[in-house]
Amino acid sequence: MIYKGSCHCGQIAFEVEGELSKVMDCNCSICSRMGSLHWFVPRDKLRLLTPESNLATYTFGKQRIKHHFCPKCGIHPFGEGVDPAGNAMAAVNARCLEDVDLAALSVKHVDGRSF
Repeated sequence: MIYKGSCHCGQIAFEVEGELSKVMDCNCSICSRMGSLHWFVPRDKLRLLTPESNLATYTFGKQRIKHHFCPKCGIHPFGEGVDPAGNAMAAVNARCLEDVDLAALSVKHVDGRSF
């Protein structure tokens, strides 16, 4: 299935393909503040519909994850990184997807503070 997503103001818009059934809720310092529900997909399944130059990016700590956000409205629609096997991945914020019943998703709680 293809889902459409965006930040609040629409300066960042994208499509992502996959089967959305579960998300991850992480309690690390940034995720707990953002309130994101992460859906992990291969990076090539996410396609930007707006210019990449519309993205602002924040990294911290080990600099392994690029947390992308909109410089205009501040919303964090997705991040990018590499999984342990070396695959490029996107962590899509399911809260930024259109027509998704968040209550129907299985939520895995992850203790990211301990990493």
